Amino acid sequence: MIDERKLTTEEKALKINLASDIYGCFAEIGAGQEVAANFFKAGGSSGTIAHTQSAYDMKISDAMYGEASRYVCEERLTKMLKIEYDTLKSRLPEKFKEARFFSFCNTVESLNYHKSNQGQGWVGLRFQLGIDSKPNEVVLHIKMHDISNKAQQEALGILGVNLLHACYFHYSDLDEFLKNVVHRIPRERMEIDMLRISGPDFESVDNRIMALNLVKKGMTDATMFDLSGHVLQPAEALYKKNILLMRGRFRPVTKVHIDMIEKGKKQFLQQEDVDEDKLRVVFELTLKDLTADGKILDKDFVDRAELLGTLGYTVMISNYLKHYKMVDYLATIARGRMMGVIVGIYNLQTIFDEKYYGNLPGGLLEAFGRGFGHQMKMLVYPAINVETGEEYDLNNIIIDEKLRGLLNYMKDNNKLEAFKEFDDKLLHIMSDDVLSKIKVNASIWEEDVPMEVVKAIKHYELFGYKKEVSA
Repeated sequence: MIDERKLTTEEKALKINLASDIYGCFAEIGAGQEVAANFFKAGGSSGTIAHTQSAYDMKISDAMYGEASRYVCEERLTKMLKIEYDTLKSRLPEKFKEARFFSFCNTVESLNYHKSNQGQGWVGLRFQLGIDSKPNEVVLHIKMHDISNKAQQEALGILGVNLLHACYFHYSDLDEFLKNVVHRIPRERMEIDMLRISGPDFESVDNRIMALNLVKKGMTDATMFDLSGHVLQPAEALYKKNILLMRGRFRPVTKVHIDMIEKGKKQFLQQEDVDEDKLRVVFELTLKDLTADGKILDKDFVDRAELLGTLGYTVMISNYLKHYKMVDYLATIARGRMMGVIVGIYNLQTIFDEKYYGNLPGGLLEAFGRGFGHQMKMLVYPAINVETGEEYDLNNIIIDEKLRGLLNYMKDNNKLEAFKEFDDKLLHIMSDDVLSKIKVNASIWEEDVPMEVVKAIKHYELFGYKKEVSA
C-alpha cells in the first residue's frame, strides 16, 4: 500500500478529484484562493469542484454571510461553512443523492505589505462521510509564521488540501488524522492552536483530548477549553481581558486550590486597573504535570479536566514549564491589560532559583524582565514549613541573600504581594496526600476536597477510586 504520508500536495488533490463521490465548493477570504488552486492544478477537478469564490470586499461578504464586526473570526467561518453547504445542497438536490458533499472555507489575515501583523485565520470543512448523511464539521485556528505573503498563501494551500484529504481518508484514526493535517507544514511555518471536530460520525471524540494532542505533538504551545469541554482559541477567548492564572497539577482539586482562587480573585479585583466584567480565570496544566513514567495519560488528564469543569473553570494546557514564558505568551493576548498569577510560596522559591535559567543569556534577570516586565502581579499563597511546622510566606521566604534586593524591588513595585486573606486551617492539605488516600479508599480524603469534587470522584471513579461492592 502507498504510504499516505509521502504523498505530495498535488497527489492528494488528485486523489480527491478522482474520487467520483466527493463533491463540494470552496469559499476563501484574505489569502487568495490557494486551496482551490491546488485542486485545479492537479487536474480532473470538474467532477469535484462545484464552484469557488472569494468575497474579498467587505460589502460583498456582508451581503453573502451577514454583517459582522470582525471578519477574521470563528463566527464568520461557521456562517460561511453553513451557508455554502446549504446553498450547494439546495441548488443540486439530485447531485446530493449520489455524492458526499463538502464546503471548505477560510477567512484569513495574511501578512500585510509592511509586515507589521501576525498572519492568522480560521479554516474549516463541513463534510459528509456517507451519501445523504448529516454533515460533520472541523474548525481550526492557525498562526502563519512565514515572512512573506506568498509563502503564507502557499502554506495555507497545503493545509487546505491536507485537511480535505485527512477528513476523507484518515477520519477513523485521529492520531493519523492530526499527523496528516500538518503533513509537509513544519511548526516553523504554521501553528494550529485550536482544532475541534464534531458531527454524527465523531460523537465519541473528546475534543479536550484533541486539544491535548495539539500541544503534545508540538503543533502549538498552548490551547484551552471551557467548563463544558468546548475547545477555545486562546487569543479569541482572552483578547484584551484581565487574566487571572493559576498553575498546578490539580490531582485532584482540593479546598486549598479553591481558597487560593477565591481569595486571590477577590484581592486581584482590588487593583484599580482590573475590570470584573473583563476578568477571566484560567486554570493551567503543563505537559510536565501531565506526565507519569514518561507518558501523558489521557484518562488522568480528562479526570482533572472533568473536576475543573465541574467547578466552572476554564482550563488551559501548555508546554510552558517556566513562569516567564507563560506570562510572556499571555501578555501578547491581554494587550496591556493587568494580569494576575497565583502561586504557592514554594513555587515562588523555585522561581527565584538561578539554576533554572541557565538556558538564557541574561539568566534570571532576563527571565524576570520577560515575566514581570508586563502589566502583571503575582499573588503568593502561604504554606506550612514541612521542617518547622510554622507558617511559611512571602515575609520569611528562603532565597539566596544576593537576590533579596530583587525580591524587595518586586514587592515595592507592586509585582509581588502576599495573600491578605486565606484559611490557615487548610494549609496542611497536600494533593499528593489526598491522592494516596483516594487510592486506598481511606474516606478521610473527603474532608480535604470540595463536595462537588467528592461527588464527581465517586461517580466517575476518578484517580483510582473504587466503589465498595456490597456483599
